[in-house]
Amino acid sequence: MMRALITGATSGIGRAIAMEFSRRGWALVLTGRNQKALEELQQMLPVPTEIIALDLAEDQAPFALYEFCRGKRIDVLVNNAGFGVFGEFTETDLQQELELLQVNIRALHILTKLFLRDFQKRGSGRILNVASSAGFLTGPLLSSYYASKNYVVRLSLAIAEELRHQHSRVTISLLCPGPVDTKFNDRAGVRFRVKAMSAEDVAKEAVFGVLTGKLIIIPGMLNQLGIFASHFVPQQLMSRITYYIQAAKRN
Repeated sequence: MMRALITGATSGIGRAIAMEFSRRGWALVLTGRNQKALEELQQMLPVPTEIIALDLAEDQAPFALYEFCRGKRIDVLVNNAGFGVFGEFTETDLQQELELLQVNIRALHILTKLFLRDFQKRGSGRILNVASSAGFLTGPLLSSYYASKNYVVRLSLAIAEELRHQHSRVTISLLCPGPVDTKFNDRAGVRFRVKAMSAEDVAKEAVFGVLTGKLIIIPGMLNQLGIFASHFVPQQLMSRITYYIQAAKRN
């Protein structure tokens, strides 16, 4: 039985991806901060599911997760855990931002490297790094979040090119959704002014994309058009537009 490891699995996109892999008959290893939510999800899923409660903002958590998976054949790694902090850069809480960087960048980087090395040795395996349409933009009022997702985008694209040159059978995919109806909005302290996609619809495209080796997965036609159009707008103007879009999200 194939097995997927999913971080940030207790809600939103992560939970929906777990459900989608379960529907396809995959075994799962799930992690998140909420032990109770993990246990409830484990009991609900009809496939073999192991859980480990971890806060990936803690220094040793990514390594503890990797050690937990030793001896388990992980076929797909889904780096989904992440969150945002909303507000003017001079006013947002520094500790929250440092935790954001730990989860969105450091933990993803560590897990990608450790599992990619194993996949390369084995000659098989797939990685899905969950970024965002924000990964292609500058994001005033969500500056740390946008910057972290830019890191995920550039890191993943660089690794993909290295794998291509190596003629590797291992693949890396990049999920870049637009607005999604998840608890992310509550934690970031924002609300969307446009209709958000469901996490379930995003998960279906994400799982299909990673299993077929697609590099960039952009769910939703409007999101695809938005990302494409942003490449033709000067950076300074795009930043101004993004500022007003973000300002409209204030709760």
